[in-house]
Amino acid sequence: MTTSLTTPPASGRKPGAGGSTQAAHITRRKKLFWPFLIPTLVLYGLFLIVPTVATVVLSFSNWKGAGDTPQFNGFKQYAQIFADDGFQSAFVNTLIYITLGGVGTFVLAFLFTMVLRDMRGNKMVRAILFFPNIVAPVALGMFFGVIYRYQPNRQGLANFLLESVGLSATKFLEADSVTWVVLGSIIWASAGFYITILMAAVDRIPPYLYEDASIAGASPWQKFRNITLPLTWDVVGIAGVLWTINAVKIFELVFVMAGSGTYAPPIHTWTLGIFVFDRSFGDTPAFGTACACAVVMIALVSVFVVALRRLMRRDAIQF
Repeated sequence: MTTSLTTPPASGRKPGAGGSTQAAHITRRKKLFWPFLIPTLVLYGLFLIVPTVATVVLSFSNWKGAGDTPQFNGFKQYAQIFADDGFQSAFVNTLIYITLGGVGTFVLAFLFTMVLRDMRGNKMVRAILFFPNIVAPVALGMFFGVIYRYQPNRQGLANFLLESVGLSATKFLEADSVTWVVLGSIIWASAGFYITILMAAVDRIPPYLYEDASIAGASPWQKFRNITLPLTWDVVGIAGVLWTINAVKIFELVFVMAGSGTYAPPIHTWTLGIFVFDRSFGDTPAFGTACACAVVMIALVSVFVVALRRLMRRDAIQF
């Protein structure tokens, strides 16, 4: 006579209980999905989508702001801003900040990345370089205004150093040269942010790759070109997009450094942000014109972002 014994599950639960528990957990998560997502979508729509759509609609109207009724006039606002000297200067200056400022910032960031990777205490140096990004842009503008001040017997630091080596003081903040001074200041102030991003990407790269390259006799430049840059290419692309968005919005540094003590800087130092400010809060408000310029800013960002993503498209490298 043969007796068969059935051993119960070790967990004490019936077979299949684990699967039903997991299914119940997934069901509960699905029930929580929309209650958490809907408030986010509502806020996103109210504070981003609706204002953006309203800006686009109002850009086709002649509107002076509160108390005035928008009068739709098609593309007349766009024709007016593209013929406006202030807009033309603002558009060119914004392109300068996006292109030359981006090149200068990333060259500086790459140089520091090459140096900091093998430096002891690089995290401390990284934190120091990041410090200007936690200071308000208005405060930075006032700081640079003091540095570049031209005032006989009370020169700023830059002119003091020039005079101390026998050179003549320079009017750095004159209207003809202030754009380039602001450009250099922006590169100095922004580089730390992108150094931090790139160094975070470099920290993911396995050290043995650099060790093998050192054994093979690779120079720092060869390590950067063949290891660092390819393995951080996706992060560089994202950083480029962030720079484009931030550069289009440049306002405070130019406004403070080029227009100190005045209502607004000289017209040929404007950026698109300053143009929008002037048309919104100037002596004769023109909100329709300001909206048209804002739409141009959105289009400019979109063009540069799409171009960057296409230019920097590469297959992902697994490591």
